[in-house]
Amino acid sequence: MGLPVPSALATDLYQLTMMAGYEAAGHAATSTFELFVRELPASRRYLMAAGLAQALDYLEGLRFIPDEIAWLRTVPALAAAPVRFFDEVLPAFRFTGDVWAMEEGEIVFAHEPLVRVTAPVMEAQIVETALLAILTFQTSVASKASRVVSAAAGRMVVEFGSRRAHGLGAACLAARAACLAGCAATSNVEAGRLFDLPLTGTMAHSWVMAFDDEIAAFRHYMGLFGEQSTLLIDTYDTVKAAEKIVAAGLRPSAVRLDSGDLGSLSRAVRAILDAGGLPETRILVSGDLDEHRVAALVADHAPIDAFGVGTSISAVSDAPSLGGVYKLVETVHDGQAMPTVKLSSGKHTYPGRKQVWRMGAGIAERDVIGLESDSMREGRPLLSCVMRQGKRLRAASPVMEMAFRARARLGELPVGVTSIDGAEKYPVAISPALDGLARDAVRAHS
Repeated sequence: MGLPVPSALATDLYQLTMMAGYEAAGHAATSTFELFVRELPASRRYLMAAGLAQALDYLEGLRFIPDEIAWLRTVPALAAAPVRFFDEVLPAFRFTGDVWAMEEGEIVFAHEPLVRVTAPVMEAQIVETALLAILTFQTSVASKASRVVSAAAGRMVVEFGSRRAHGLGAACLAARAACLAGCAATSNVEAGRLFDLPLTGTMAHSWVMAFDDEIAAFRHYMGLFGEQSTLLIDTYDTVKAAEKIVAAGLRPSAVRLDSGDLGSLSRAVRAILDAGGLPETRILVSGDLDEHRVAALVADHAPIDAFGVGTSISAVSDAPSLGGVYKLVETVHDGQAMPTVKLSSGKHTYPGRKQVWRMGAGIAERDVIGLESDSMREGRPLLSCVMRQGKRLRAASPVMEMAFRARARLGELPVGVTSIDGAEKYPVAISPALDGLARDAVRAHS
């Protein structure tokens, strides 16, 4: 079960004009493209791969339906396209290529391919926009969420940023990526249904304000949901609300603080709850939290049991876009593989089909980006075949199962790479064979 597969028209116009151009030119060479990130955001030292399941759903379901084809005939930019393009090519179009990819939850660095696509050029080209949108968004969210979870140092983090996400579809996928990266639950009900994620929720301030007094609001809520309730106690006066809960004999599972000095207020509330015989009532805090504020509260030994984090995860507020690119690295003409390279200033690429190896036993020491044909027996290859001839090779794992794997992968990195502030840069090398091929390609173009 998942979100609806995007329309084939969910792409940029130039993908379609190039498709028509390839058809008119009779150009059907098998081509390999790789999707990677040139530079990490300034505040990042690693990324966490996410979104592969939705990318494969898209590739398997890629179709042009009759209504879409009829509309494309009216697009002025496609007026010169061959008639056969509309009558035969688009109706029969399917993705028939092979895909190699990093598993979801894998740690990835700049210039390392998250995905490698090999297919007839028309097929490999049309999927560029969608793959970039699907993979870079979820990877960006998962990378941010993993930092927040690390900052919490074992305390629970829950995601509830749907109202700040860039659309409801994005909110659902953000919840998925956040849980993959270690969030214990999400407030997004649709994500819970589609991806079997744990759901969590409290109440809004409006619930408290809708009753004549605060304690009446708490009583009615707990009358329905019982001791599993989490009560929001900062609508009027946080400390007095905690005192009222104790005096009324209520025993909520947790209370939530959403404003003010969360460190000092959590101490005051903890003291009131403990003195009132509620040591099991947990304290959840929220309110514009990110990894830095979470780390500061943890370092201050604030008696906080869980963090609710919204905007900074779902909208990736400090790095709202990830500079992913999808570049042609090889074409095959008459059975002969021809590596391709881009030489634009500041945007050069490495030619050839690549693999990435992670070196080091237990703790990762460095990565090596090399050619697929390289032999690196001492390293762990990160790219594996996930789709052959347009058919995925295995079903996606449950998200919460992938979260265990993601935690293990993150644990392989040196502590200096994963620290929130002042993290050291992880070394990534280019293999001699790849470096030599790149030099040859530059000389050939020169």
